Amino acid sequence: MVRRAASEGEERRPTIRDVAAHAGVSVATVSRILSGSYPSAPATRSKVMKAVRELDYVANANARNLAGASSRSVAIIVSSVVSPHYAHVAQGVQTQAALEGKLCIVGTTGGDPERELATVQLMRQEHAECVILVGNVVNNDAYRQRMADYARALAAAGSQLVLCGRPTLGPDVPALVVEYDNTGGAYAITSHLLSAGHRRILFLGRREGYTTSDSRITGYRNALADHRVPHDPGLEVDGTMERSEGYRMIRERLAAGPPDFTAVFAGNDLIAAGARQALREHGLRVPDDISMVGFDDLPPAADIDLTTVHVPHEELGRTAVRLALERRQDRSQPAQHVLLGTHIIVRDSVRPLRADVT
Repeated sequence: MVRRAASEGEERRPTIRDVAAHAGVSVATVSRILSGSYPSAPATRSKVMKAVRELDYVANANARNLAGASSRSVAIIVSSVVSPHYAHVAQGVQTQAALEGKLCIVGTTGGDPERELATVQLMRQEHAECVILVGNVVNNDAYRQRMADYARALAAAGSQLVLCGRPTLGPDVPALVVEYDNTGGAYAITSHLLSAGHRRILFLGRREGYTTSDSRITGYRNALADHRVPHDPGLEVDGTMERSEGYRMIRERLAAGPPDFTAVFAGNDLIAAGARQALREHGLRVPDDISMVGFDDLPPAADIDLTTVHVPHEELGRTAVRLALERRQDRSQPAQHVLLGTHIIVRDSVRPLRADVT
């Protein structure tokens, strides 16, 4: 194929070599930073992304491939497709994408921030009309800066980043945010236990620095404070959001001595299922001996009759797609921040305590 040379007066599109020269780094360094495949010094990454923006490299590079064509896909990036939480949000994305006549591309990261950044870059190269990031994330300055750079690169290419169930990257970052009331839900479910007379409430699944866990811990602590119940850090147990972790946390707690709690707030329903199994193996019943609540209202919550917080998972996914495509059509719209509500589903896993039990 013969490539037509730029005619006189036609603007030459910048290349990766132009970006490297503008930033004062090597072509290989630019390639690694744009692909998210290799860690780099913040100062170097900042210089490269500044050159990308000033040269409008991303927009023109995509224009070469998209000339005469338009993308018909939306992308969703999740930690895992096995987790019910991510699966239900992904189903909402797929449902809305189909209604909009779009294909849905799914990427998984295994919870690795570097892999997530690389996957965002890949979806940009695939020219997805929007890239939807779902769920828990490490909340540190370096990560936020890199993701903010990718949000700007996506916007320059005519795409749209959507943060689904995670906090904003800042007021000047062109990313939509669709969240649910994590903190409010945790506050409500903790208050439900407190209203039933429980004062020693064990929280399972603390993971400092991760947005989902941090929000739920905040709601838990706020409820204790408002009910004038002293906060005991010893009642917060570190662990990830997996069934096996719920089992482990309770087994280790009971191995250390008799229960020093009357209720368990499991960080999600999977943790609750594992914790319930460990309690049962120790001869303790829910709710007769230990009350328990969860978060998400996904399997296995109904199967184990668990009182929990309902999260509008599929609505999260549908809203993310709808808002992204609407804003893509009208860039004059401000980047929106939507907060969906949560509510308690009461089942039979909480037993009220007598007034004389503390």
